[in-house]
Amino acid sequence: MAESLLAILLVTTSAKGSNLVFRWPEFPSPSPRLGRARPDESLSLSQLDNPWRASHSQEALEKAEVLPAHDYGRDPDYCWQRPNALRDRSLSFTQVPNHSISGRNSPSRDRSYSFEKATSPDEYDHVLGYSAEFLANLLCPHRSMCHQKFELIVDDLAFIGHPVCAESDGDWRFKPEKIKTGSRGREDRDLDNSASPHTGDPTSMSPEIPTSEPSPASKSTWLHTFHLALVLDLPDPSSSASGNLTKYFNTLYEQIAFTLTAVLYQEQVLSNFVEAECDTLTALKESCISKGEPFSKYAVQAFEVSSIAPAMKTIFEAIKSSSMAYVTINYLPLELQLPPYLDTLLHSQDDQEADFIDPADDDPSLTWGEHMNLGWKLPTMAPWKTLLLLGDDNDMDPHMALRGPHENADDRTLAEGLVRFLETASVTLSLSEMANLLDWDLESQVYPIVRWLVLHRRAKVVDVVHDGLKTAFALPPKFGAPLSQLSDEFQEAFPHPAIPPLPEILATISTAMSKQTDSHFFASVVKAKELIPMYHHVVLWMLKRDMLITLHLRIRVVATSELKVRVKTERGLKASAKSVSGGSDRQKHRRSGSDYDQTHGSFLLSPRTAHKFSRRLSSNESGRSEISELNFDSEATMLKVEEVSGSNSNSELDEEDSGWDTTEDHLWPSMINDPGKATPMQRRWLSAMSEGKEPGIAKRFELINQYFDGKKSDDEILYRAEITRKQLREVLHHYEEYLQTFLHPS
Repeated sequence: MAESLLAILLVTTSAKGSNLVFRWPEFPSPSPRLGRARPDESLSLSQLDNPWRASHSQEALEKAEVLPAHDYGRDPDYCWQRPNALRDRSLSFTQVPNHSISGRNSPSRDRSYSFEKATSPDEYDHVLGYSAEFLANLLCPHRSMCHQKFELIVDDLAFIGHPVCAESDGDWRFKPEKIKTGSRGREDRDLDNSASPHTGDPTSMSPEIPTSEPSPASKSTWLHTFHLALVLDLPDPSSSASGNLTKYFNTLYEQIAFTLTAVLYQEQVLSNFVEAECDTLTALKESCISKGEPFSKYAVQAFEVSSIAPAMKTIFEAIKSSSMAYVTINYLPLELQLPPYLDTLLHSQDDQEADFIDPADDDPSLTWGEHMNLGWKLPTMAPWKTLLLLGDDNDMDPHMALRGPHENADDRTLAEGLVRFLETASVTLSLSEMANLLDWDLESQVYPIVRWLVLHRRAKVVDVVHDGLKTAFALPPKFGAPLSQLSDEFQEAFPHPAIPPLPEILATISTAMSKQTDSHFFASVVKAKELIPMYHHVVLWMLKRDMLITLHLRIRVVATSELKVRVKTERGLKASAKSVSGGSDRQKHRRSGSDYDQTHGSFLLSPRTAHKFSRRLSSNESGRSEISELNFDSEATMLKVEEVSGSNSNSELDEEDSGWDTTEDHLWPSMINDPGKATPMQRRWLSAMSEGKEPGIAKRFELINQYFDGKKSDDEILYRAEITRKQLREVLHHYEEYLQTFLHPS
């Protein structure tokens, strides 16, 4: 975790000069840039060059074996050294003689320094190839550059932090908080905000203080500037993604450097805390130097007399072990961490595609929020998921967790709501069911608590476990700890004779999944109802250690060959029937159109033809010739009427065939990939599947087949369709010939 982090430094500037007050670890050392195996010097190059051996005869090989071995250890083209590794880095920046805080002269410039552990007393004055005084001057910039993000890259090292300073009059006081338009008030504060020690503008170092009260100020006797800086080994550009390095640095800055500096700045303003700590540490260091004691002894004593020094050590070790850092600064508890998968940002961008849910592609309410998208790789927070509380005791005190420098009624209300939620939470209840039991709104009340618990690593989102343990599980590719260690812990936690050893349980789960029969946990492992409560604890124990993967039922719709033949036959018969019906109608219309209406004394003609006929009657004396001409005109009119009638007879069929995809017009079985967006032909197939089925079952299938795309799990289908598991099983039973079901992880 955070493999590039080398050290945490606390540097100060004052009237006494610049000083590196404390660092951890004791002797930070960058990792080598080049990891390359050195060949055995007793072997010749020809014996290592397989292509050369394959292209030469046996005689050439025998001659090559007698050649003297190449001395790779003295080959300057083979050995690689870090730039500036054998000299004091600070000499390349300044020609001013260096003086340590103790007043002793720095070592001569021609003396070499390596990254290995230095010897006393130089181990106090030099770190990472720089003198302590030069490093303090470098990391404590001018006043105009304080109170903002600091990022400096020198050679292969990166320094990240947030330097702060006193005002020009020497007072330490809070800066006015920047007010943003449309920002939420205190009444809208939720657990998402309380999860982070700072809100609002990241360049403002002032904690939240009522504007009606004057900001407290602390008069410093000597401290001008302090800077808690993170030192990183700059990743090799050839092994890191160009766009992710900035995100990587920003995460370290926001989660660690900024947060810790904000707390120290607050305590310095309120009680001159940082200056007092620096006084203590500086006096201790001077005492150790005068006694000739090594730096390691100084560090041990610093942990006893200071709260900043042990906090720096705890944070460094927690970052390296990918765990939470629980520290106390001037009796103020603080939790710090980095995203568990932060280091993956240094790799290819393709590896990050599944890191978080894109709100543009899914429901925005299912996302974790901007601050938990990067480097967390969290599962979907969905209503059909549940929450697994971590820890063996689960007796955390929400009031302690939310206690801060400005605890108020809102914090107490949040703590009381958190207590109610923890009492209700269970892996057998989904988040939506918890919301119903608590009579809470899912998005505005339940989700914020879930985010807070997951952010503080007190819980994690998992799939719902069946009350009767009728849940199918699979084993992960690897475990987080050796199986022998896990077996010992399992035996200690579950000594009951009815529970077999852990390896036996794992073997049973693996065997059941390979057979695909009675694969759920109760049928394969428990087998007795009286053991269900005991095995609930077993399942929880294994889920907390990521030893089980929940499998969910997923459903796909298959259009069989018989179904396609039947639909095609019915469509052909329907088209033929409409064609015959259209012909009969045309013959009737033709006969009725040639009749003379004796009542009105005229033919049944269209208005245009009737008007034409009346004009001809008024202009001619011979009626016989006009009637014969009229017969010709009426015949032409009847032909047009037949065409219109024929087209209307097939209008229904044409409407059904609108958008018809001829590429699907085949008779071999095929999958309906997305029934919710089915084509006209696929809709015919889906309708034909319900022929002969009970109306209630057919109606339910019509409503829920849109979720049978193979992507949605059974839990999601039950939630979205608002049906019971029994109703889903009925549909699967009646339509089993057209459905393909399979188990797959969520």
